[in-house]
Amino acid sequence: MSTLSAFSEKDQHYYQYQARQEYLREQRTIQHELEQATRALLQANQREQLALQEKQASQQREELALAEIEQLKSLLAKKM
Repeated sequence: MSTLSAFSEKDQHYYQYQARQEYLREQRTIQHELEQATRALLQANQREQLALQEKQASQQREELALAEIEQLKSLLAKKM
């Protein structure tokens, strides 16, 4: 109650207080949005890395399959 009385007696202090509270709210909002954007970028980066790993694994499987085909071809050629 004493805080309210002080504010009502001195409008300037009240407006300074309100301005400071508004500034703090804006700063928290900016910080929150920055954190969200950072998380989104990190998630996008992780998805990109997973896609790259999947592509590399697919290429390795393809190379193994081609090597197996070549091995089978050579076995067939030896039997003929």
